[in-house]
Amino acid sequence: MKTQDPVFSITRNDLDWSYTRGTGAGGQKRNKTSSAVHCTHRPSGAHGYSEASRSQLENRQEAFRKMAESDRFQRWAKFEYQRRTGELLEAERRLEQELRRIKIEVKIDGKWTEVTADQLVDDPDLFDTSFLTVEK
Repeated sequence: MKTQDPVFSITRNDLDWSYTRGTGAGGQKRNKTSSAVHCTHRPSGAHGYSEASRSQLENRQEAFRKMAESDRFQRWAKFEYQRRTGELLEAERRLEQELRRIKIEVKIDGKWTEVTADQLVDDPDLFDTSFLTVEK
């Protein structure tokens, strides 16, 4: 069976770790050691936190898991995959094709009239209606 190379990987250089003292039940060990862990993935901004265990190692693993399962990280990973495999370029190309097919209409004197994109302006007062023949 052939193994596939990963499209991208997360390394320790992508993560920020911070440690704080745990709170709640657990006795003196929990209150005096920095076993609570924050894990932040810098490229996506995703964050995970754990203070479930008195062990810093277990909390590191749990914080990383929570960060990796967060919606923010999942959206970033999907976007990054599409960007690196070229799927994003294909989606942008299809979007541009669809946008060219959009019909633009403006309401002039109570009547909707189709216009082209080059006829549009930012200031409605500058909109040139001389090309339109409006029946009164």
